[in-house]
Amino acid sequence: MKKKALSLLLIAAMTASVAAGCGNSSNTGSSNGAADNGAAADNGAAADTQAPADTQAAADTQAAADDTTGADEEAWSGTLTVWSPQEDQNTNWLQDTCEAFNAAHPNWDITFEYGVCAEGDAKSLITTDVEGSADVYMYANDNITDLVAANALAELGGSYLDSITATNSQAIVDSVTVDGSVYGFPFTTNTWYLYYDKSVYSEDDIKSLDTMLEKGVVSFPLSNSWYIAAFYVANGCTLFGDDQMDEAAGVDFSGDKAVAVTNYLVDLVANPHFINDADGAGISGLRDGSVNAMFSGSWDAQAVKEALGDNFGAAQLPSVTIDGNSVQMKAFAGSKAIGVNPNAENPQVAMSLAQYLASADAQKTHYEVRGVVPCNTELLATITDDAVVKAQNDTYDNTSITQPFVSKMGLYWSPAENMGKNIVSGDVTHDNAAEKTEEMNTAMNTDVAQ
Repeated sequence: MKKKALSLLLIAAMTASVAAGCGNSSNTGSSNGAADNGAAADNGAAADTQAPADTQAAADTQAAADDTTGADEEAWSGTLTVWSPQEDQNTNWLQDTCEAFNAAHPNWDITFEYGVCAEGDAKSLITTDVEGSADVYMYANDNITDLVAANALAELGGSYLDSITATNSQAIVDSVTVDGSVYGFPFTTNTWYLYYDKSVYSEDDIKSLDTMLEKGVVSFPLSNSWYIAAFYVANGCTLFGDDQMDEAAGVDFSGDKAVAVTNYLVDLVANPHFINDADGAGISGLRDGSVNAMFSGSWDAQAVKEALGDNFGAAQLPSVTIDGNSVQMKAFAGSKAIGVNPNAENPQVAMSLAQYLASADAQKTHYEVRGVVPCNTELLATITDDAVVKAQNDTYDNTSITQPFVSKMGLYWSPAENMGKNIVSGDVTHDNAAEKTEEMNTAMNTDVAQ
């Protein structure tokens, strides 16, 4: 039996015991903080823990967890602990969905215990006490390597795996894959894109950031490390190789290609039609008309819609001209998924619940109640008139790179943030751009713990 001895701190901070029920949650985040954006929530270096050498327990877990339905379900009565963001419970999306699951499985008598854990916090909270943590929980995919290393995620196989590959793009499947094994049921993509005022910009205008800066005022969170990479990657800089998974390749924000970006950003900050989006400057500017475009994600969709009204527009990222060449800006992209703790008392029930929480019906309700953009391909085919859904998925498919989830990605965040802040403050100039760029690159590839 799984040990349920949570620390007093976790009990006080996170758990609320309720007999059956499930709530609704939306993408948490802000236009200004990577720490609020789920996939970019934890910018620290990955844990050094190693996956257990003994794989028999994992094999037994998968064998027991492989799904059975209907008459094949053996009677079971017990408790499942489910963790989700607070918003999912405030809106009762989680409680309602869990109750529906209970009703769909009459041979199972389940009591649900709910705890609060934002997707981006899963790594830090779950790995503190894996056996005492949730049976089923939501996580941002950049947490996955640490969760797998801590034996906190059950590998998926059988019909569970088939359901994921049948209803998600390959990029989504890859986002929850480690060393060829899949470890979660995806329920949304996680990235950012362009919001704009359609009274200022045409559909042709928004294809180019240069054109947008000529016609209106653009706000961009340049001092946020989750966003600034879009310019460097556009000009050929890489993070852990071309597929973002080669840890040995490190971060390559060096040489002329990177210096050209730094010089471009120095000029961008000096442009009177540019505003750094910090402390809510972007959304405030949209409200009072001083800003005509900003870059953020679905968490800001409602606020932007209210600010722009009938002039609301959303789209994938534009191109930008750097050193005389038109190049494509690219956002970090990841996913959020439902994971199963391999230490769960009943892996079959836990796995079935996770699959249910990420099903097309659950994603549809999640979208309707909280605006969480679905990733289920069958469901997406039915949502054709939502600009936010289109912008997010177009960005994911066309103008993004997979956010690396290798351990050394933790070295990227602070140097990138510092570079953005120093460019905005004027400490980085054309005269020292090469020096400052090389300092950033060196810091991104240096483990201070060594």
